[in-house]
Amino acid sequence: MSDTVAKKSDLGVRTLSAIVMLAVAGTALWLGGWAWYLFVALVAGVCFFELARLVRKAFGRGVGPTLGVLAGAAYVGGAGYALANLPVAVLLGVIAVVIATDTGAYFSGRAIGGPKIAPRISPSKTWAGLIGGATLAGAVSAGFFIYNTGEFVLRPMLFIAFAIGAVLAVLAQAGDFFESWLKRRAGVKDSSNLIPGHGGVFDRVDGMLPVALASLPLWMMHP
Repeated sequence: MSDTVAKKSDLGVRTLSAIVMLAVAGTALWLGGWAWYLFVALVAGVCFFELARLVRKAFGRGVGPTLGVLAGAAYVGGAGYALANLPVAVLLGVIAVVIATDTGAYFSGRAIGGPKIAPRISPSKTWAGLIGGATLAGAVSAGFFIYNTGEFVLRPMLFIAFAIGAVLAVLAQAGDFFESWLKRRAGVKDSSNLIPGHGGVFDRVDGMLPVALASLPLWMMHP
């Protein structure tokens, strides 16, 4: 099989897997209530299992790795709690910000290139990508603010909304770097092979976890 055919085949598998994931997640969110809670609990449970396995592979067993696994439980569990309890409108905004971060980072990184952030951890991540991701995430956050208020007025809260989106984008990238570092220490490419063409659940939600953790207190502090 040629590299071109292999890439097309992989793209097809990735696309099909993405459609299935979106359909399942969207259905659970539309049903709401216990369906959404069970879905989040399942995703968080699988994500924690993958994270714990990476920690064991990277650091072995002992007191230190056990504490790392416990910290991972708090990390994933806290993010899961946030995702399960955020209002739907806020949750959709959080998801949009994470997607905007990945999209902006991908296109600006490829178009501009330039210095890498941490080539030993994630060779493809550039400073241009981070800035592009933060800019697009900030714009999406500001757009949600305009939609919710029903008016476009240049006022401090609009700029604050943009800044919040940009900061959340940095957190999303930090979550991505954390998992990349952990996988390199463990000597693996993906957290698992559960999702065809995408790796594991942790691979798909690594950027969402810190954003979710930050979003719940931000929403609770919102006047």
